[in-house]
Amino acid sequence: MFTTNRNLENFLNPRVNPFKQCPVIIALVLIVSGHSSFAASWPELSFVPVVNGLERPIHITHAGDGKGRLFIVEQSGRIRIVSNSSLQPTPFLDISDRVGCCGERGLLSAAFPPDFAAKGYFYVNYTNTAGNTVVSRFSATGTGDVADATSESIILTVDQPFSNHNGGQIAFGPDGMLYIGMGDGGGGGDPLESGQNPSSLLGKLLKIDVESGAQPYAIPANNPFAGASNTRPEIWASGLRNPWRFSFDRESGDLYIADVGQGQYEEINVQAANSLGGENYGWNILEGAHCFQQPSCDTSGLINPVLEYDHVTGGQSVTGGHVYRGGIFPRMRGVYLFGDFVSGRLAGMRRSGSGFESTLLADTDFGISSLGEDESGEVYVADINGTVYRIEDNVRYSELTFTGLLASYQPDDPIHVTVTEISPQRSVAQDLWVAISTPDGQFLYLSGQPGVQFSTEPQPFKHKIDPNVKLLEVLNLTLPSTILPGTYRLYAIYNDPNPGTLDLSSTLRSNIAEAVIVVGN
Repeated sequence: MFTTNRNLENFLNPRVNPFKQCPVIIALVLIVSGHSSFAASWPELSFVPVVNGLERPIHITHAGDGKGRLFIVEQSGRIRIVSNSSLQPTPFLDISDRVGCCGERGLLSAAFPPDFAAKGYFYVNYTNTAGNTVVSRFSATGTGDVADATSESIILTVDQPFSNHNGGQIAFGPDGMLYIGMGDGGGGGDPLESGQNPSSLLGKLLKIDVESGAQPYAIPANNPFAGASNTRPEIWASGLRNPWRFSFDRESGDLYIADVGQGQYEEINVQAANSLGGENYGWNILEGAHCFQQPSCDTSGLINPVLEYDHVTGGQSVTGGHVYRGGIFPRMRGVYLFGDFVSGRLAGMRRSGSGFESTLLADTDFGISSLGEDESGEVYVADINGTVYRIEDNVRYSELTFTGLLASYQPDDPIHVTVTEISPQRSVAQDLWVAISTPDGQFLYLSGQPGVQFSTEPQPFKHKIDPNVKLLEVLNLTLPSTILPGTYRLYAIYNDPNPGTLDLSSTLRSNIAEAVIVVGN
């Protein structure tokens, strides 16, 4: 608690500027603006079991309804709910009577439309007992913890010529449309040349409107082939072999598509959020960025992957994942997490300049069948052998926020500011650093030294805060009558107390909390 305004007068009086800009806090401000320094080091992953005893878990998703539930698809035909860290005994949906399983067939994914809480229905993609792909709508009942298996309304059926390469992913995009990943129909090498056949839905990413009321669905007006002749209007992108998991970056809207290769290369494609569609990712002219079974080929109009790896060094069956946008682990933010079903390796890819960089993050014994997000953006990985794990960074982080602030103040107003830790993840003591930028571009630190409220020297406000302490008062005073009017920005972070210096690329242990206040005349 602060009982004197003497130091505040000295630092915020417009006629007194007894300090220079501090490089460290300037770096802090730049990171708040650009988040670039979060990418300086890769996360060190650990895997926390969430639920086990599942039967071939193959997809993980959430309903977006604020209930915090995980929905886990079992390949044989059931969807299970994990609520409050417990696997619910009653399946959410059981359609095993109409699902053809297993191999690459089965109940393969589920998707919940925007505003599921009000609509009460959802969609699934499965292989029926005839071996064909079915996309259907089902309705939930009561509190939404159980679905009515008799409520099925079939949206789309696609004949499958072989038993493999069903694709199977469905997901709603940021535009509210339903995207459907279709494999090439299998058989090895795409013998029907489906990937490059514009009249076939196989080997494509489809985009349809299932929420407009049109039955069974409508073609979005902005689809690249809407109204075209000799091309299926559902097609959004083509040239895919077996897209095993695609996802949208919830922050940027970019689309990440992992495509399983034939005998040599696995690939990941990225489609920008502002894409107009129509991309051709090359199969079966290309495998990865290489001509498939030919010494040379015509690659005009084809899109190369942003990442590929060969079967000698990386694995043999890519499993696409998600860009981490959760709030607990800043080193993971912006990292696209993906795996390989055969090798069990889990890797990360992130933007670097105009391209991408990647690294191996973990070598596991999992059969990585899928990765998924919960409502808050935390990422999970499914082991086909029956367990779902939450992916964490070994260095625990906290989520900080400012509380008690008003949007605006006048001179002589009281101001009471606290920093609140809203994450329960912290398990070790951390230093709290608090800084203020003033309207004339100056920076200062809140000091924990007796009688000195502010300092131009980089220093923590409090040392080694116990994990049980979740609320810290940082300001409690009256604004001086001569305070400089304008916009003030407050920043707070947890920093590693060892060695105690501020190196945000390696010692940052929280998000960067930011608050803005305006002081009038």
